[in-house]
Order: sequence, then structure tokens, then C-alpha cells
Amino acid sequence: MPAYKRILLKLSGEALMGDDAYGINRSTIVRMVREVQEITQLGCEVAVVIGGGNIFRGVAGGSVGMDRATADYMGMLATVMNALALADTMRQEGMTARVMSAIGIDQVVEPYVRPKALQYLEEGKVVVFAGGTGNPFFTTDTAAALRGAEMGAEIMLKATKVDGVYTADPKKDPNATRYPSLTFDEAIIQNLQVLDATAFALCRDQKLPIKVFSIFKPGALKRVVMGEDEGTLVHV
Repeated sequence: MPAYKRILLKLSGEALMGDDAYGINRSTIVRMVREVQEITQLGCEVAVVIGGGNIFRGVAGGSVGMDRATADYMGMLATVMNALALADTMRQEGMTARVMSAIGIDQVVEPYVRPKALQYLEEGKVVVFAGGTGNPFFTTDTAAALRGAEMGAEIMLKATKVDGVYTADPKKDPNATRYPSLTFDEAIIQNLQVLDATAFALCRDQKLPIKVFSIFKPGALKRVVMGEDEGTLVHV
């Protein structure tokens, strides 16, 4: 039996690139969708928040000289593109997914309405949240914390390139060790960048635990959902 009934999975846009320089790598997105499918078959209700960094980043080089709010809105549109790609791949794999956007693009995706999103989850559909929070200056990590709290998720799973939170950068320091678990306070004291400060504070206030794990490690998502020692758990 899975350890969690309802989860919020935060996928970065970069995760969709695979080994490509930008955009969406077909084999990578299919592999991720199959990992998600595996946990839905265990009876887990899955909501996904997707980033847009593979297409456009509001805080990165392409937006130099641009108004921050404008750049952030462009980033939100990038998340909608990713959400559509993710949901379509899910459809092709025989899953039922619904995209809900925090910014209104009614001809393309339905707007985010909390009771409807909850209904979809209860029906066993995967809900993909696009458009971040719908506001500039807030990251998709913050959107994940927000949607996780709104959906009553038991845990927020942050899918990254590394398989957890380490004492130091494992690429630079061969002696770096992975924390199996941490409290929110320990993460703050040791200045470990688990999420950005706003997202982290929201999870802490709402007592929403965070699990940091590698989406590139085959089977890691299933192991996390089954409650096995995979990644790093950040808890109250």
C-alpha cells in the first residue's frame, strides 16, 4: 500500500529537457509520465505543478532589461505549454489528465477552480496545475506549496536532478552525504536551499512535508510514494 493517498508532485521545466539544450525531450516526458502512471495504479491521487524553465525563465538571461512582471507572465505561459505537453502524453499513455491554469486562457485550458480540482482528484484523474500562482514575483515552487495546501495533499514531492538534500554539493565534494530527513528548522539553520524562501515558509506554516528526490533515478517516485528511504524528507 502507498504511504500517501494524495500527493503534489512538483516538476521543474528543466526536467523535461532531458539532455537537450531547451524544449521538451520526447523520451524524457514519456518516461516521467510512465513513472506517474505507476503510482496512480497503486491508488495514489496525483496533482502536478509544472515549471517553465525549459522554455523561458523570468529570472534568467533571456529577460535581461525586461520588466520583471512581464518576464514572469511569459514564464507562466511557458508552464501552460509544458502542462499541455504533459497532459497529452498522459492521454497517449491511457491516463486521464486535466490541465487547470491560474491565468485565464479559456480556449486552451480550463481555469483553476478548487472544488473542481478536488473532484477530479477524487475521480482518479491527474490534475496538472499550470500558470504558477497566477501572480508575478512568485515561483512555481510557491505555486506547488500553495496548491498542495489547497488540495489537502499529504506531502509535496519536489523532483530534482539530485536524489535529496546533501551536506554539500555532491558534484564538487566527494564527502557530501545525503540527509535522510531534516526538520524545517534544521534546514533554515544550515541554510539548505530546499525551496525558495516563500515556498518553504508556506510549507512550514501549513505543516506540509516536502520530499526532495531525483526524477532521473528510475523507480524513485514509486519508492518515495511507498514510504521507502529515497531522497530527503523535510518535516515539522
